[in-house]
Amino acid sequence: MTETRQLFGTDGVRGVANVYPMTSEMALRLGQVLAYVIRKPDDSRRQRIVVGKDTRLSGYLLEYAMVAGICSMGVDVLLLGPLPTPGIAFITSSMRAAAGVVISASHNPYQDNGIKFFSGRGFKLPDELEARMEALLTDPEVQEACPTATAIGQAFRLDDARGRYISYLKATFPREFRLDGLKIVMDCAHGATYRIGPEVLGELGADLVTIGVRPNGKNINYKCGSSHPEIMATLVRRHQADLGIAFDGDGDRCIMVDHQGNLVDGDYILAICAQDMQKRERLYRKTVVGTVMSNLGLEVALKKMGVRLVRAPVGDRYVVETMLKGGYNLGGEQSGHLVFLNHSTTGDGVLTALRLLAVMLRENKPLAELAGIMETYPQILLNLAVKEKKDLKGLPKARQAILAAEKRLGAQGRLLVRYSGTEPKLRIMAEGEDEGLIKEVAQDLFQTLDRCLH
Repeated sequence: MTETRQLFGTDGVRGVANVYPMTSEMALRLGQVLAYVIRKPDDSRRQRIVVGKDTRLSGYLLEYAMVAGICSMGVDVLLLGPLPTPGIAFITSSMRAAAGVVISASHNPYQDNGIKFFSGRGFKLPDELEARMEALLTDPEVQEACPTATAIGQAFRLDDARGRYISYLKATFPREFRLDGLKIVMDCAHGATYRIGPEVLGELGADLVTIGVRPNGKNINYKCGSSHPEIMATLVRRHQADLGIAFDGDGDRCIMVDHQGNLVDGDYILAICAQDMQKRERLYRKTVVGTVMSNLGLEVALKKMGVRLVRAPVGDRYVVETMLKGGYNLGGEQSGHLVFLNHSTTGDGVLTALRLLAVMLRENKPLAELAGIMETYPQILLNLAVKEKKDLKGLPKARQAILAAEKRLGAQGRLLVRYSGTEPKLRIMAEGEDEGLIKEVAQDLFQTLDRCLH
C-alpha cells in the first residue's frame, strides 16, 4: 500500500506554534524519524544533520526539541542559528551533511512556525520520503532503534555559517561588476536575511536604506517583507532610490520595485533573467519552469524571445523537481521564489537580487526599462478560509460552479482553484483579457464555494 502524506504540506509541516502539529513533542519525533531514515548503521563515520531557523520566538522551542530527537538516534547536529533557508541548504551540501532542517514558517505571521527538510545534496525531500517519515512517527521500531551511552549524538554550533554563506553569495556575482552608485531600499522582513542581505550588497558597494532588520521574535513579516512591499515602495520614492528589494521571513523569496515604486514580481524577474540568459546562451533547452499560477503575460513574453514556459504545480519544490527532470536551469514562482539551478538548489532571495542587479549593470538599464519586457494579464486571486480541506470533486454544487466559471471565461481566460499547501485556505485564481469579467467570475465562484464549504 502506498504511503500518503497528511501532516506534510507543499513546504514541510506548518501550523500555529505550540499547537498540534507544531509542538515540541512533534519536533522531537520528526527529529528522530529523520535521523532514523538517513542513518547508515554499517558506516563507522558519525552522520550529521544541519539545523537552522528564522527569527521567530518559537524557534527556540522547536530547535531544541528537534536537536534532542536527532541526538537520541545517534546522529550529530550542526546548529546554525538564524540563517535563510537557502543558506541552510547550502551549508548542508557544502558540509557533506546527511540532511538539513529548517525551522521556519516562511512568509506566515510570527505565531506560526514550520519544519522543512533538505537532503544531503541541498534539495527538498521528495513526497515519497516525507510520506515514509510520516508513517514512521507511530512506528515502534524507531524507538527500539534508539542507541544508548556513547552512541548518543552530540550537538555543535557552526559559528562561521553566516560568513560561509556570504562568501558563496558574493562569489556568484560577476567579478567585473560592483554596485557603487546604486541606491537600494532593502526590506528584510525582520527575518532570516536581516544581517545577510545588508552585508552582501553593502560589501559589493551598494548605498543601502534598510528596513525590517530589527527582529524581536514577534515582528517577522509584520507589515513588511515581500508580502507587504508598500512601505518599501514609499521609501524608494522618498529617498529617490534606484530600486527596492524585499525578502520574506526565511529569505527564499525576492520581490522588487522600480525607482517609481512599481511592483516587479517573480514573473517579471523570470522574464528579465530568461532574456539575459538566452542572449548569452546560458538558458538550458530554451525553457523556463513556472507554475500554474504564473501570469499568462510571462508565457507570451517568453514566446516572443523563443523561450518555452513549462508549468509545474505550485511550490518551489515542484518547480525544482520539474527542472531536474527536464534538464532546465531557470524556474520560479510569481511570489518571488526563483531558482537558478547552476548556483542554488532552492529558491534564494539574495541570490535572485544579485542575478537581476547583474543584468541591470550588464545592460546599463534601470529596472523599470527592463520590466517593460512583459505585460501582465489581469489576474485576481481570492483566498477563502476553510476549517477543512474537503474534496471539491465530491461536492456536486462546487464542481458545477467551477465548470460554469471556466465556461464563462472561455478560451481567452484561465481559472485555477486549489487548496493552499501551507495555510487553511482555498485559493481561487482567475485570469484573462477582460478584467471586469474575471473579477465577476472569481467573486461569484468565491460566494458559491463559501456556501458549499461552510
